[in-house]
Amino acid sequence: METYIGIVFRTLFFYILILVIFRVMGKREIGELSILDLVVFIMIGEMAVVAIEKVHSPLFHTVVPMVLLMLIQITFAIFSLKSKKFRNLIDGQPSIIINKGKIDENAMRKQRYNFDDLMTQLREKNIRSIEDVEFAILESSGSLSVIEKLTNSDEEHRQGDITIPLILDGNIEEENLKRINKTNLWLRQELKKQGYHNVKMISFCSFENGKFFIDLQDD
Repeated sequence: METYIGIVFRTLFFYILILVIFRVMGKREIGELSILDLVVFIMIGEMAVVAIEKVHSPLFHTVVPMVLLMLIQITFAIFSLKSKKFRNLIDGQPSIIINKGKIDENAMRKQRYNFDDLMTQLREKNIRSIEDVEFAILESSGSLSVIEKLTNSDEEHRQGDITIPLILDGNIEEENLKRINKTNLWLRQELKKQGYHNVKMISFCSFENGKFFIDLQDD
């Protein structure tokens, strides 16, 4: 009887503890979990299961590593906010699979992403044909974001390009500049024309259809 009471107590204890840990680590949808998030969640879950089964083992031996994992996750999250390179290392970067209606097989190969994967995820988005897709972006979480082509009823609107960040957290995205056939010098000159002389003060900047969207740090 004492064993069953211990199991019930440990189950309730770790249930509450895990809820608190996940709440402290921050809100993210299940589909948006990074590899690091997934590893931490699995490890914490496994530790809790083992601790529940081993009724006579001290709770302290399980609580300490669980809290340590939580602190590691929070530390990495802070680094990710401050460093784009670290964020890319941990989460990876989105890949444009379909660009202006054309499939990028090279991007698919780099991500080890095949046509069966593409068609499956397009069907999940209720897309019947690749011909209906203007852009498809494979996000770092593994989900596929799809932008459909404009229909005939939208002819009065010009089909634009996808929004590509040129500045993130004060750092110029050189690869994205190459995608739109622009240079670092061009970007700095255009920003100066609009009164932005310090790139480091810009939190986010994108260029689409001839227009800039700029958001300053902590503004």
